[in-house]
Amino acid sequence: MKSYLAAAIQMTSVPDLEKNLAQAEELIDLAVRQGAELVGLPENFPFMGEEKDKLAQAEAIAQKTENFLTKMAQRYQITILGGGFPVPVEGAGKVYNTALLIAPNGQELLRYHKVHLFDVNVPDGNTYRESTTVMAGKVLPSIYPSETLGNIGLSVCYDVRFPEVYRHMSSKGADILFVPAAFTAFTGKDHWQVLLQARAIENTCYVIAPAQTGLNYDRRQTHGHAMIIDPWGVILADAGEKPGVAIAEINPSRIEQVRRQMPSLQHRVFH
Repeated sequence: MKSYLAAAIQMTSVPDLEKNLAQAEELIDLAVRQGAELVGLPENFPFMGEEKDKLAQAEAIAQKTENFLTKMAQRYQITILGGGFPVPVEGAGKVYNTALLIAPNGQELLRYHKVHLFDVNVPDGNTYRESTTVMAGKVLPSIYPSETLGNIGLSVCYDVRFPEVYRHMSSKGADILFVPAAFTAFTGKDHWQVLLQARAIENTCYVIAPAQTGLNYDRRQTHGHAMIIDPWGVILADAGEKPGVAIAEINPSRIEQVRRQMPSLQHRVFH
């Protein structure tokens, strides 16, 4: 593993696939011009709208998004994460909320179906029922062991509240934990940063968290603050509240240093 720059992209995705992919491309271009070799896009980056509309367009969204990710990886010679988009489940009338990691040659490295679905009555008056259109993944995320970028693990948004997902990845040797999200503004202000820092600290891993921000549709307001956090819990980059990019160095010697100073993973009693 070498030192390199990673980017967590922050978008305001809307119910318009073409518009979102154009916005994503601009921000990927911006990240690459700043030297990023590993780039993450947020949850729902190609489409953020009503559940029924997402379901109706799922086939087109899935196809165009996978083509887009492959094209971006090859054009810019980067490893790219599409942090969450709908892929139809055959015969189920539902989709998987799918995160996809693609290599610079366009090859698929990892695919993860979001396990924890957001079925929550948020105290701001909004109700979310992700399970009405999404089928929960059944398998804990696996790790992609990259010789140059480190061992990469994937999760999606609401997963961040379930520490066992990240324990599983760290027990498989993860160095980098992706948490692409579309966190609600209401919960984000209190929980987003502290949860990300906790996952970084307890697993002594880098956390890369691309995010949605602003008003996406109707009353759906997302929190923003795409972040990159180091294994000690230090926030290295924060994209704030506007669309943009958080960029920071991923440094293997920092991982080693933190794991030497705080060897908590070796001290675990219950596995």
